[in-house]
Amino acid sequence: MRYLSRLFVIVLTIFRFGLDELLLSGLRRRRFRLIRRAVLLGRSWDQERGVRLRLALEHLGPIFVKFGQVLSTRRDLVPLDIVEELAKLQDQVPPFPADQSRALIEKAFGKSVEELFASFEAEPVASASIAQVHFAVLKDGREVAVKVLRPGMLETIDDDLALLHTLAAWVERFSADGRRLKPREVVAEFNTYLHDELDLVREAANAAQLRRNMDGLNLVMVPEMMWDMCSSEVIVMERMIGVPISQLQRLQEAGIDIPKLARDGVTIFFTQVFRDGFFHADMHPGNIQVSLAPATFGRYIALDFGIIGTLTSVDKEYLAQNFIAFFQRDFKRVAELHIASGWVPANTRVDELESAVRTVCEPHFDRPLKDISLGQVLVRLFQLSRRFNVEIQPQLVLLQKTLLNVEGLGRQLDPELDLWATAKPFLERWLNEQVGWRALVNQVKKEAPRYAQLFPELPRLLHEALKRQAVPQDALALNTLIREQRRTNRLLQAILYGAVGFTMGLLVANLLIHLHWD
Repeated sequence: MRYLSRLFVIVLTIFRFGLDELLLSGLRRRRFRLIRRAVLLGRSWDQERGVRLRLALEHLGPIFVKFGQVLSTRRDLVPLDIVEELAKLQDQVPPFPADQSRALIEKAFGKSVEELFASFEAEPVASASIAQVHFAVLKDGREVAVKVLRPGMLETIDDDLALLHTLAAWVERFSADGRRLKPREVVAEFNTYLHDELDLVREAANAAQLRRNMDGLNLVMVPEMMWDMCSSEVIVMERMIGVPISQLQRLQEAGIDIPKLARDGVTIFFTQVFRDGFFHADMHPGNIQVSLAPATFGRYIALDFGIIGTLTSVDKEYLAQNFIAFFQRDFKRVAELHIASGWVPANTRVDELESAVRTVCEPHFDRPLKDISLGQVLVRLFQLSRRFNVEIQPQLVLLQKTLLNVEGLGRQLDPELDLWATAKPFLERWLNEQVGWRALVNQVKKEAPRYAQLFPELPRLLHEALKRQAVPQDALALNTLIREQRRTNRLLQAILYGAVGFTMGLLVANLLIHLHWD
């Protein structure tokens, strides 16, 4: 009943904000006009459609807000008026009251706000779907940002995810395409990431790992966590000062090289994905700033680490080989990789899959990002995957989402950016480091601590191995069996000889008796 009530709230919200008008606006055929008129009869709205959509998503909660955040980066797929409104979901979600923030902070650390901080700004500087952020100053003078989890998030998310699980089960049950797309596994992945985002200690740990990974790259900054002031509902981190990446005019006036910023963004993304297999998976403009400080001028500032994607070595190698094959227009190799990985049935004809991939991808090479719609490419690839029964890999769903975010950011920063030309040298260099002598040296360095522990034990281990090789266990068992057999044979021989001697003795005694009497 709780899930049905949530479904009722969703339907009611759709009608309240007139979202059904947005859905029905695409029905242009004459036979649908009566349906539109019947549904929309007597209803009108004072607000624009983008405002109504944003308010509806805010009203429905964090899952729907995140959906709006993804749409806000897709200016090629979503009308501009809607995109501009949805962009407000990135850091302008209505905040919860300041007294609730104070209560949560004091509950988390067992001290009053005045005892914890020299100063604390009650007005939040940013408010998102999961948490909001306040600026503060520690007693030692360090400027920090205090992130506080929204109260009541878990119940709302669980209800929405329960509905998504039910919908996914229906899709798998009644649709062949649905079973191939594995919607329940995708929802399960989404479930995991959302619940991880509700644990702010996990977010702090993600930030610490990303900070270590990015150290030395000199392209991105990650705030330091104050570990003595981190809990599951409140975390305190270094305050980062920068300009939101969406404010292009301010960045240009400050002297930021925007095309270089776009190229650096591609480098950061591919470094996190292919070098580390650990990437920021919520890269909408609200989470990205640019530093204007002299020492770090032009560097990215990453914020909000609740959603982090990970890839195994197998995933990274497979994806890198696919990218390189795409860049080299080796579509046969792409087809072979899909078949070898099991993504398509083993009986798929390589030449047919090669031809289909070429048809989708060839028109988009040697063109700037402004002339490429990755959304349209994904639609064509979806049609292709349906034809060849390609199985969707749930572990790559976050990567696909992040790739859309990166493409949306790149389109805003530099529409002339050649994504392929920027990424190809990086991937070629990365693959070169994974194979050959450099990869061998790196692997030896990685295993060196284990080798150092094993080397002193090698003489003893070698001696024991040689002994086992010289006298195998099977040989020992055989020798034991032979000895037992010989013992048995000697016993049988003794019994036989004794019986023969006793018989001969009787015969001799009988003969002597007869001779005596004769």
